[in-house]
Amino acid sequence: MDTSIYVLAFVIFLALAFDFINGFHDTANAIATSVSTRALKPRTAIMLAASMNFIGALMFTGVAKKIGGSITDPTLLDNGIDIVTATLIAAIIWNLVTWWLGIPSSSSHALIGALAGAVYVGAGTEHIKWNGFIEIVEGLVFSPLIAFVIGYIVMTILKWIFAKRSPHTVNKGFRSMQIVTAALQSFTHGTNDAQKAMGIITFALVTSGRLETMEVPLWVKIAAATSMALGTSIGGWKIIKTMGTKIFKIEPINGFAADISAASVIFTATLLHLPVSTTHAITSSILGVGSAKRFSAVKWGVAGRIVVTWFITIPISAVLAGVIFKIFF
Repeated sequence: MDTSIYVLAFVIFLALAFDFINGFHDTANAIATSVSTRALKPRTAIMLAASMNFIGALMFTGVAKKIGGSITDPTLLDNGIDIVTATLIAAIIWNLVTWWLGIPSSSSHALIGALAGAVYVGAGTEHIKWNGFIEIVEGLVFSPLIAFVIGYIVMTILKWIFAKRSPHTVNKGFRSMQIVTAALQSFTHGTNDAQKAMGIITFALVTSGRLETMEVPLWVKIAAATSMALGTSIGGWKIIKTMGTKIFKIEPINGFAADISAASVIFTATLLHLPVSTTHAITSSILGVGSAKRFSAVKWGVAGRIVVTWFITIPISAVLAGVIFKIFF
């Protein structure tokens, strides 16, 4: 083994660490509503999320290829491993900061921003595929807006259908259905989020000359799926509290509407090979559902703080990755 093997192993470790942190950082996306309405006990919800995350992560690779090849061409980078290292360190730092503060920021935004910043500083603007970068950012920007609208529409329809039923009966029925939607939400989370680490690992393998194309090896799929599932099993209680209680008081029918809306947006994005923020999708769907229930019921101050984090994550991650590259490479 030469030094490059050790360096590559370290990069893979960082990517799996990012995936692990992504798992516990974004666990709230899948289970916050079901936990807050007591449809599932916290530990049961987390184990369900971990299992479904693992299954979802193994089934698709389109997003991984998009992440690994749409922002830059790894075969043209002489210092691709250094760029990937700076990217992962920056994304991990931002994820940990926002997790500690209990803010549901986007791991996807952090990774995309950090990769763009590291490429810009480490290789120059000519190595950034701006069309691919803009396409990814457009998906990240528009998916929350779509999730908000769908959440609003779904909740409005449910209100109309069940308007004459007693709230107790309605919520009892939807509390059971939330188990299904929590599983679905966890599955879709795995189909999109775990692929980001797969894409970065495959990117590193290509730029180091150990792969010729962005086809994701089976061992990379299994490693990323396992890492995210393990992270999910740890849980992110601070973010669960923000998502499940601080935006508005969620009842089972609201949780069902939010989960089904977010899951549909995330899975559609996966089929289109677009990396989207599962954090943004579920948060926006909760905001849409809350607005349909009663506009004043939403705590817009908390929502505003979340939205500000959405907008600053990409530039902060990009600058952080650029600074890390300058200092260490």
